[in-house]
Amino acid sequence: MPSVKIAIDIRRMTEFGVGTYIRNVVRTLGRLDHETTYFLIGSPGKVREIGALPANFHTVPLAEPERSLKSYWEFRAIVKRLECDLVHIPNLFSIPRGLPCPYVMTVHDILEHLSRARQQTGFWRSLHFQMTKRVLRGAARVFAVSNFTKLEIEKLFNIPAGRIEVVYNAIDERLLHGHASAADRQLIVERYQVTYPFLLYAGSISPHKNVVRMIEAFSALKTELEKDQAFPDLKLIIIGDDLSGNPDLRRTVIRSGMQNDVRFLGFVPIEVLRTFYDAAKIFVFPSLYEGFGLPPLEAMAHGTPVVTSNVSSLPEVVGNAAVLVHPENVFEIMRALHRVLLDQPLRERMKQRSYRQVTKFSWEKSVRRIMDAYQEVLSAKGGRASPGESAAPGSKTTAGAA
Repeated sequence: MPSVKIAIDIRRMTEFGVGTYIRNVVRTLGRLDHETTYFLIGSPGKVREIGALPANFHTVPLAEPERSLKSYWEFRAIVKRLECDLVHIPNLFSIPRGLPCPYVMTVHDILEHLSRARQQTGFWRSLHFQMTKRVLRGAARVFAVSNFTKLEIEKLFNIPAGRIEVVYNAIDERLLHGHASAADRQLIVERYQVTYPFLLYAGSISPHKNVVRMIEAFSALKTELEKDQAFPDLKLIIIGDDLSGNPDLRRTVIRSGMQNDVRFLGFVPIEVLRTFYDAAKIFVFPSLYEGFGLPPLEAMAHGTPVVTSNVSSLPEVVGNAAVLVHPENVFEIMRALHRVLLDQPLRERMKQRSYRQVTKFSWEKSVRRIMDAYQEVLSAKGGRASPGESAAPGSKTTAGAA
């Protein structure tokens, strides 16, 4: 019987969250499944970022940007020519698929849909909504990265709960390799001149990340610490996007008088980010909306105490290991930071809980569940040999659940 052929769209592999997902799903499939034929459709250069893959993985070049009709027709032609049995689209995309075989789709969040809806006129808002709904309804299976995201998809698009599966994200393995060494810490001293205690934020700096309120809370915290005569040289380090498109943040820093205490480092390599997570006094993540929220989990893998929001998926991801705050209340954020900074027994409890919480999420568990879903979809199709010999047959558990 011929091998199953599965195509995976990798065109968004350089993006911050989706890229992490694609790299880790493909890398883990490469470890678990040496039977199925996989076609990675996108840039061959991007595939090199994944590392070595077995011989059953093939790159199929497609240079057209994802969001164009030409790209859509070319993608469809490739899937048809290769006679694929199944396509995995690892992100929400609203051009109706019309593919010659079933497809499964991963939804990381529906924020783009919500923010576009606020910006568009009635006609374009309605068209965008209907196209997205059609894409989701056409999927043989929808993978949601959290229970929160699953409920959002059900509620907004009226997709039956039985067609949506929660398959959690997990931490990139490069962030799991133990604690930073003395040499690692010396590197951030020399390259970034970080010689002081610091709080850390890592992620994009788009409006829903709530970085403005975080800076305001840090300013208030500095005032409190002066009264306590504690941590006089404490800084806030922000790792993420280029600041040029976000003048509000610079203005907030100046207005708060924090020019000497808030540092924007832009992008840093993942190996260096690992050291920053490890060295931070607290990881702060007061986001207003997250489909999953990976950075707090990454910080927790290093035993770093986390202060994050009590909204969207974040309580689900961090469990009882973080201090949760209302993200719109600057003084609540400040009080939580103050307490976690100075309460050593609390910090130790958070550290131990963090290590336990992180073990609930793994790419192997999640990808095994994805492989099971591939098999179920192919069987329903009347299909072919099931993907992979390593999938746990008939497993119905939520991947990554405790």
